[in-house]
Amino acid sequence: MQHTPLTLMPSSELPTCPARLCTRQSSFAPSSDRRNGFTVVETMLVIAIVGILAVIALASYEKYRERIKMAQAVSDIGSLQPLIAQYALDNNGYPDTLADVGRANMMDPWGNPYHYLNHDDNKQRGKWRKDHNIVPINSDYDLWSSGKDGASSPPLTAKPSRDDIVRANNGRFVGLASDFDP
Repeated sequence: MQHTPLTLMPSSELPTCPARLCTRQSSFAPSSDRRNGFTVVETMLVIAIVGILAVIALASYEKYRERIKMAQAVSDIGSLQPLIAQYALDNNGYPDTLADVGRANMMDPWGNPYHYLNHDDNKQRGKWRKDHNIVPINSDYDLWSSGKDGASSPPLTAKPSRDDIVRANNGRFVGLASDFDP
């Protein structure tokens, strides 16, 4: 068997093929028959991403609004304390209601009235706010907002009371009931 040596042909002598058979476009090159614009899949993907971002933004904004409302309730309770203290100095005793200090219709940021209990009135003893040991959290008076849910119960550990904004330790603590730990 005889082997023939392999020789390279000059490019000018290479065979040519018809244009319709030899044209091969790269899959990355733009097609001449493709229209400009977005496909349905691309559009749906963009809408899904925008939707997810909107849900995250709304949740963050709602948390921010709740923090603002809680801060407003803390501020309101803080502004009521000097009024009650001044009334106690002027009248030799705490007021029976918030109406006595001119705040009968004062509403918390959630649209509920603020609650006040004078500890001089022993008939209200069962309604006094209590910590996890069922010990009253104040010795002078209780002042609180029922929070977002509008419900409350005397023990701060009860589920309806966890979101209340309370005055405790005779005014040394004003904040979220779930954050109070004597």
